[in-house]
Order: sequence, then structure tokens, then C-alpha cells
Amino acid sequence: MLLRISYYRNYNPGESVISTRFILWFWPGAIHYKIRENGHYVIKAIYTILALTIEGKKELLGLYLLDAEGAHYWLNVLTDLQNRGVQDILIACVDGLKGFSEAIEMIYPDTEVQLCIIHQIRHSMKYVASKNQKAFMSDLKAVYKAGTKHAAEIALDDLDTK
Repeated sequence: MLLRISYYRNYNPGESVISTRFILWFWPGAIHYKIRENGHYVIKAIYTILALTIEGKKELLGLYLLDAEGAHYWLNVLTDLQNRGVQDILIACVDGLKGFSEAIEMIYPDTEVQLCIIHQIRHSMKYVASKNQKAFMSDLKAVYKAGTKHAAEIALDDLDTK
């Protein structure tokens, strides 16, 4: 990973359809809307693809409208990004959709895929009794808002003792 980061630091931007060819961080996300279609209301999702570039700028790489989410769909989106000039992604932060990591690896094989912290927290809340969830979330904030790794480890140890 350090070799790849070093490579990114020495990168000189070139011409491409998308203003950056190399992405440090990649976030796909969705906003769901009720849309009137053929006289009926249906729920559709508009997927946003955000990226953090090597220059430290946030870019919106695309908006995609879809009825249902799936790994095959994301493979099409990633192929579209590749065709538009994105050559590599260092880290992809995803929601854990089955097959999504594999779709990323097919197009960008060297990408480090990690599960989004929000989705990890949401998933972990299933294992906390509903009467304790508010207190648990308050204690957990100290962990993921810590300024340093050491402070986060201390907060996590404090959370573990409760």
C-alpha cells in the first residue's frame, strides 16, 4: 500500500474525460426518491459517486438512476468510470452489498475495499438491546471521533469495559 501511495504522490495529472485519472478514495451512495411513473409512484434511487482526488479535491464522478441495486449494476458503473478515464482507485468505501467488492476487483484489481463505518455501526446495533442503544452510540462516538489512534484505542477499551 505504501508503494501505491508513493506512486500517487508523484502522479502528474493528464488529459482525460474525467478531470482526474487516479482516485484516492471512492464513495458510492444513494438517495431514494418517490417518482411518479405511468400514473403510479415508484421508489427509485439516484446513486452518487464521490471521489477524493490526488490533489485533495472532492469530485462528483457521476449520478446514476436505478430501480434496484445489485453487483451487476455496479460493474456497469465501474466500467463506465473506466471508459471515462478513471484508471485506478486506491480505496473504495462500500456498503457491503454482496458481489460489490468482486465487481470492484474485476475493474480495479489493486483497490483496497473497506466497509463504510456507518454501515458497520448500523450492522453492529443489531446486537445491542434497544434500551441500551442510545448510551452505546454516545460511547461509540468517542471511538470514531478520536483525534489519534491512541485516543481511539483508549475510548474503545473504555467502551469494552461497560
